[in-house]
Amino acid sequence: MLSLLNNRYRIIQTLGSGGFGETFLAEDIHMPSGRRCVLKQLKPVTNNPQVYRLVQERFQREAAILEELGNANTQIPSLYAYFEIADQFYLVQEWIEGVTLTDKVQQQGTLSESSVREILIGILPVLDFVHSKRIVHRDIKPDNIILRQSDGKPVLIDFGAVKETMGTMVNSQGNSTSSIVIGTPGFMPSEQAAGRPVYSSDLYSLGLTAIYLLTGKIPQALETDSRTGEIIWRQHAPRISPTLAIVLDKAIMSHPRDRFSTARDMLDALKFDASPISPTLPSPQPIGVSPPPVAAPPQTVPLTPSPSTQGSGKNFILGSLIVGSLIGASIVIGLVLTKTPQSSQVSPSPTLLPTQSLPSQPSSPSVVAPSPVPNQTQFSPSNQSTSIGWIRIGAVNNSSATASAGEPLIASTQPVAISPLVVPSVDAQVTTITGINLRRSQPKPPEYKLADKVSVLQPGQKLVILDVEVFKDPTTSSPYKVVWAEVGLP
Repeated sequence: MLSLLNNRYRIIQTLGSGGFGETFLAEDIHMPSGRRCVLKQLKPVTNNPQVYRLVQERFQREAAILEELGNANTQIPSLYAYFEIADQFYLVQEWIEGVTLTDKVQQQGTLSESSVREILIGILPVLDFVHSKRIVHRDIKPDNIILRQSDGKPVLIDFGAVKETMGTMVNSQGNSTSSIVIGTPGFMPSEQAAGRPVYSSDLYSLGLTAIYLLTGKIPQALETDSRTGEIIWRQHAPRISPTLAIVLDKAIMSHPRDRFSTARDMLDALKFDASPISPTLPSPQPIGVSPPPVAAPPQTVPLTPSPSTQGSGKNFILGSLIVGSLIGASIVIGLVLTKTPQSSQVSPSPTLLPTQSLPSQPSSPSVVAPSPVPNQTQFSPSNQSTSIGWIRIGAVNNSSATASAGEPLIASTQPVAISPLVVPSVDAQVTTITGINLRRSQPKPPEYKLADKVSVLQPGQKLVILDVEVFKDPTTSSPYKVVWAEVGLP
């Protein structure tokens, strides 16, 4: 390797090497400051002249994308230059002074929940920006996120598209194809390993990166559920909050449809627990009921008799009696008004739902309630609040279609949707911790077809449980029993 490349970049040290080439720390001798930069040498996997021309075209295109990303986002390294020498390709990028997440764990041990949450909240907007450009990073892992020394912000490095370009080949039909799969085993999901990455593939990798920061364990060191294929990791981080655990569980679901669909969705779910989001549905306000009158404060009666008035002693006594009577009457009126029963107020309908489509009373369940079992809480519909619909709140791991209030909710094909993370009792108040579809009714046998969607409840929505139903969904092979709840506004 020459110590001076392109008559401009002096090699200081080797940062890494691999199948695609080498990476160096260099200084730009054409800059007065001798600016340090990262110089990447990339080698095509074949010397075929036809392939070389394809690689050259793709390299230029990918370099232009890197330039656009770096110029538009300060948490992506800027591209300073690209060039070719002796059939090899070079990228010159901004040198990010800091520490990778891998180095941080190796130096300090596992990170606290607050630190991991801060990193996720810092990097997800960057991913959201990258995905908005129709780009999938494809190699998110602890080595490729650097905590910048100057401000502590996470910086996303080493996009996979350029590496894929170096793996370009031509098949027997003369069509170009890639001979390599971009990504790191363990951190990439199955669809990416099959060569079909989607946006949520990056979220899967980021979720496992966060789990590594919390547990110190790489994905290959974690067990998987033999029934569902999902990764089991929570026992290695028992002190983290249920809400963060649920977010990470959803991010690393094996099938893309079960993950967050966008980086923004994952970011919103994280921010909810740190700073609760205002509910989408409004707080109940009386409808068609005039507010109770507020008692006017008693008028002050002068206690000093007028000098022109005769019988001053009698007037003084009379004035005192009047003042006392007014004060006593005001207190009695105030007590009566403040004790007006809430049942006299009309229950509201949420503004985002069509009022005429909502039942005025809680809907009666059409599924026959399971036979009671010992020590099981029997759910009975509540009449204290107006139903706005039904939501799926989670699942339970039972052999029969029963559940007890207080029994832990678990994720199956979908995450747990409420907090506390237990089967609620009727009239309990809960809070949504993820976006959840609100439907007109619960799924009903024998098809268990989903009812029409009324709306989507956002994280942070407070609800009252009106009824709970548990059943085995015949449309899925999951061994768990799904739990649905009829809900109203508190």
